[in-house]
Amino acid sequence: MIERVYAVVGGVLLSSLGLAAEISSAKLLASYWVDGSEGLGLSGLSFCNGQLLTVSDKKSDTIYTLELENKRAKAVPYLEISGLRPPKKDKPTNLWYFFLDLTRRPSAMDFEGISCKNNAIYILSERFNRIAKVDKQGKAHWLETNWSLEAKTQGYLQGFNLSSEGIVKVEDDFWVALESEPRGLVKLASNGSIQIFQLPPVDGLKFQGGSEDLTALDYFNGALFTLERNAHAVCKRALPNLQAEWCLDYRALELSPELGYEGTRTGGMGDGLAVREQGIFVLFDNSNISRIQDPKDRRALLLQLAFPEGTR
Repeated sequence: MIERVYAVVGGVLLSSLGLAAEISSAKLLASYWVDGSEGLGLSGLSFCNGQLLTVSDKKSDTIYTLELENKRAKAVPYLEISGLRPPKKDKPTNLWYFFLDLTRRPSAMDFEGISCKNNAIYILSERFNRIAKVDKQGKAHWLETNWSLEAKTQGYLQGFNLSSEGIVKVEDDFWVALESEPRGLVKLASNGSIQIFQLPPVDGLKFQGGSEDLTALDYFNGALFTLERNAHAVCKRALPNLQAEWCLDYRALELSPELGYEGTRTGGMGDGLAVREQGIFVLFDNSNISRIQDPKDRRALLLQLAFPEGTR
């Protein structure tokens, strides 16, 4: 068993004021309504050997691939998950949350994040705040690392279903996004140590009444990319100080009649992020909400955005 040394950092040593980072409006390269995604609650996104993989927060036994062809996308089962039983749960933060959890099936993992590294797939359970490793055959097991107790001690993970939301493996370490109220960022080092960071704020990034949140992560060209859902933005952040170099605002696209969902504030928001040379991919979990332009259409949405001019 890995020896755990908990090193918790309540915040980074930076000014509490927002730092200068350019915020630009997103340029749309392509948009895809994902066939076969109705009711799945697709969450999380990762490139794996050239394929886009995602998980469902409603169906806990399958990893999906998004097949993109001729301006169309389709969610196709990629790997059946086996051998994964519910791990031991943390003590609930209050009695009401305990009763709410009883309404969910014991086998419901609520997978919200996925990352691929060295031919292994890692999936993140929001319900249990745990990472599972999945091999090529689909056999899975839980990793020993458990950050939830330390995070709760530091005031994170206090709400119901506002827990660990995004994951990316960077070299030998994991980074995990803590969703909101408050949001945070966990670094799980290969030596077993755990650090919890606050994200340095970005001057001009507007959450407009929504909680400051963090829902997905990716790593590309030496930088950490963060999906800041309620600000409708993707930010490129430098490591290790997490300062934003720039942010891409896709608010106008998400709220447009052509791409928007009915009741956007309660569903149809960014939940998955994957970044490669082809651009920035944002996957929307529409919570089975209909499109504005077609009330019968409940498919998920995938956007491919261009990098800001002159950046990568």
